[in-house]
Amino acid sequence: MTWTWQYENSAGEAVGTSEEFDQRSDAESWIGTSFEDLLEEGVEQVRLLEDGTEVYGPMGLRPE
Repeated sequence: MTWTWQYENSAGEAVGTSEEFDQRSDAESWIGTSFEDLLEEGVEQVRLLEDGTEVYGPMGLRPE
């Protein structure tokens, strides 16, 4: 089982994916420390995928 983040722009279009993680908790920890860098690269929201199937999202990266 692998976990990845799908990156999306403000229109909700997929623009990339993260590295693969073996554990969901590792993926969630990583996004918590990487979201600012992703915003600088134009990523506005993400979706968490488990083996390519969406678990949740979209999750906006900007503070509300």
